[in-house]
Amino acid sequence: MFEAILFDIDGTLLHTGGAGAVAWQRAFLELYDVEANIEEHTRAGMTDPEIAELVFKEVMGREGSETERAEAIGCYLGHLADAVKESEGYFVIEGIHELLPRLVEQGVLLGIVTGNIEPAAHIKLARGDLDRYFGFGGFGSDSRSRTELTRKAVERGGEAAGRPLDLERTIAVGDTPRDVKAGHGAGIRVVGVATGTYSVKHQREAGADWAISDVTQGFPS
Repeated sequence: MFEAILFDIDGTLLHTGGAGAVAWQRAFLELYDVEANIEEHTRAGMTDPEIAELVFKEVMGREGSETERAEAIGCYLGHLADAVKESEGYFVIEGIHELLPRLVEQGVLLGIVTGNIEPAAHIKLARGDLDRYFGFGGFGSDSRSRTELTRKAVERGGEAAGRPLDLERTIAVGDTPRDVKAGHGAGIRVVGVATGTYSVKHQREAGADWAISDVTQGFPS
C-alpha cells in the first residue's frame, strides 16, 4: 500500500530519557555559565534551531545572533553523544524493532522527519540500532520549519527511489500535533501515535489520518 514512510524520532521511535535536555543544559553552562532547563521553555516537536532561539530569548533574555545560535547548537551536539550514552531512561518504543524490518522486507522506503539537526538524529538512532533502517530524511538542519523539512524528506525520498514519490502512497508517523500539521503541509497523510506527550484524542483533534496508541495497535498497512 505504501511506497515510503517517514518517521519522527523523539516520542515516536524512541525516548532518550531527557538526554537532549541534558546536552542543551551542558552547552549553555559551558558557553555562558547559565542553567538552561529547556523542558521549562520548549514544546514537543520543536526543531533544534527553534530551541536555540527560544532559549536565548527566555533564558538569556536577549536575541542571540545567528553566530551565537550556531555555536550553541554545535556545543549541544558536542555533549549529546555522552548524554545519550549515559541516559538510564533511553529506550526504543514498543513495536518499533519489529515494525521496521517488516516494512523493509515489504519494499517500503523508510525515511526520517525530525526537528533534530542531522548529526543529532543519527546519535539518537544509533544507540537503539535503528540508524540502519533509514536511507534519507529531513532534519532541523534543513529548516526550522517542520513543514519545510518534511518536504525536504519527501524530495530526498524521491531521489532515493529514482523518481518523485507518489504522495498518495507516502505517509509520516509522529507523536505531536506539529508532526500532523507538517505532514499535511507537505501533502501527505499522517499517523499520529500516542507514545509521546499527546493522547490518541489529541492526535484526532490535530487531524491525524490515523490515531493509534502505538505501532502495535492498528498501524496502517
